Amino acid sequence: MDKIASFCVDHTKLLPGIYISRIDGDITTYDIRMRRPNKPPYIAVPALHTIEHLFATFARNSEFKDSVIYFGPMGCRTGCYFLLRGVSHEDAVKLIISIFGRIASYKGEIPGAKIEECGNYLDHDLDGAVSEAKKFLKVIQGWNAEKLKYPS
Repeated sequence: MDKIASFCVDHTKLLPGIYISRIDGDITTYDIRMRRPNKPPYIAVPALHTIEHLFATFARNSEFKDSVIYFGPMGCRTGCYFLLRGVSHEDAVKLIISIFGRIASYKGEIPGAKIEECGNYLDHDLDGAVSEAKKFLKVIQGWNAEKLKYPS
């Protein structure tokens, strides 16, 4: 079997940041790496779940809403993937930074976290999501398109 692209990245060299994971036609997959791989502690599931709800909601309500394909957590709990269609890398980075800024200061009800809306509605942690976003925002402030390449 062919090895998928994300398994070909040397995870021993990967640091927190934003990277281009792959480009398929006009769809770019961004690796939003919030934690260093294989270096616990990992992102707690309830906080990651809440980040997923908040980020997806903010992205799908942004000026790029028609370009959003997917946002979701990595199973390893070190970050998330964000898929966009037809958005420049510069705009994608600005959008990601902006959304993490909104998460870092968010107060209120978690979107889509009612029993009718979510398959695991009790497994959320807004305080944890805010804390994670604040930490990651410090890493990505000043990030730009030139920094999107994986470390070699």
